[in-house]
Amino acid sequence: MTIRCEIVSQDRSVFEGEADLVLAPTTEGQIGILPGHAPTLAVLGMGILTVRRGEAEEIFTVTGGFIEIQPDIVTVLADASEHIEEINVNRAQQARERAEKLLEEGEPPDTDSYLKIEAALRRSNLRLKAVEQYRKRGQRSRPPGMGKTE
Repeated sequence: MTIRCEIVSQDRSVFEGEADLVLAPTTEGQIGILPGHAPTLAVLGMGILTVRRGEAEEIFTVTGGFIEIQPDIVTVLADASEHIEEINVNRAQQARERAEKLLEEGEPPDTDSYLKIEAALRRSNLRLKAVEQYRKRGQRSRPPGMGKTE
């Protein structure tokens, strides 16, 4: 028995497929979702979302949004999401460097721009951490039937 998983960001469908287990970061902590899960609605946190089918895992970053769980489907409505193989390491490093430089310049901590810079830094760090942690584990290939829809 599997559960359908759909991950959608603001601008595209990131993933659609069947899963044995979905692990998602919520603002209340990590949640594990199996087929037959009780209906739930939760706020996504920033972190790693894992879709597991058998021994294969698909790893995604998510940066907020919502997750709706029904017994036969998990719908992730993410503010932003990407598969770890889509992460451009150079771009993430440059974004981190820009954010760190702007923070060093001393923007007052109560301004909107400061909060946006901090958020950009957190997103860059999440991407770089995900690549470092999960690409090393051999998560490079997509198993049959587990790829994103185009």
